[in-house]
Amino acid sequence: MRPFEHFNAGTVGEAILAAQGNSRIIAGGTDCLSMVKNRLLPAYPEVLVNIKTIPGLGNIQEDAEGLKIGALTTLANLEDSPTVKEKYGILADAARSIGSPQVRNMATIGGNLCQDVRCWYYRRSPLTGRGYFCYRKGGPVCFAVGGDNRYHAILGGKLCFAVCPSDTAIALTALEADIIVQGKAGDRKIPVKDFFVTMGNVLTPGEIVKEIRVPKPPKEGKQTFLKFRLRKAIDFAIVSVASVIAIEGGVCQDARIVLGAVAPMPIRARNAEEAIMGKTIDTAMAEAAAMTAVAGAKPLTMNAYKIEITKALVKRAILAHRKPAE
Repeated sequence: MRPFEHFNAGTVGEAILAAQGNSRIIAGGTDCLSMVKNRLLPAYPEVLVNIKTIPGLGNIQEDAEGLKIGALTTLANLEDSPTVKEKYGILADAARSIGSPQVRNMATIGGNLCQDVRCWYYRRSPLTGRGYFCYRKGGPVCFAVGGDNRYHAILGGKLCFAVCPSDTAIALTALEADIIVQGKAGDRKIPVKDFFVTMGNVLTPGEIVKEIRVPKPPKEGKQTFLKFRLRKAIDFAIVSVASVIAIEGGVCQDARIVLGAVAPMPIRARNAEEAIMGKTIDTAMAEAAAMTAVAGAKPLTMNAYKIEITKALVKRAILAHRKPAE
């Protein structure tokens, strides 16, 4: 690594002022440092602004409205929190599914939401002797379209087909959470479902994720998080599904089903939700809903298998909400 200045911010305001020009925000560092080491940034940063030194951003608090999670809360603390495990189970499960214990001890929820994509063309370091000037880097083409696209988008891909790598984003979307960001003009609240776009997220220069707010889930709602990957540890999702489904009297009263790792952002499976609303859930109903979840899929040359995995996980997520006797 080349020399850079390391600035310890004492407040979010200090961090915003320091993060001007050629700089990067660093929290846990599990993504940022690899980007710097491998020369993947547009320019090597002159300053790394450390926000771990800002007090009060690593707390988990519950009040009458729901849960408040500081952006510096580690994934390990999320998965171990009794409150999160008891009332916001899919968030604890999503955090537990990420990386290794060593990674979760360092990585923060803010960093997990803001991490860059894992596309191997985008991540190929020029230090290896061959980098790819892809569309995401300002180039003319997405190399995955005509190349190895096994893990790329089957839904919502446009020009760049890299998928959103954040597991916590999938769970938070199902929980209808909001992200609080602070910039020069003050705070603004962004629903997690609107935070992601094809080329990354909606943060503007100088904005920093400060807090995540999660409303109380439905009392009758059961939560399920499922993740398919080749190895149960370390690997990023090939497909993931988070669901919050409320059933009263055997009939579905509310449904939120979110797909992960199949698009550049978390995708609400609206068709699947509508398919089970107001109906009694059984195997046939779950299968039909799962079919609708991927109705608009447009796979690339090597990732059509994701469609079948997505259908299987959506079906399992829906059936997980049946009564045990069923």
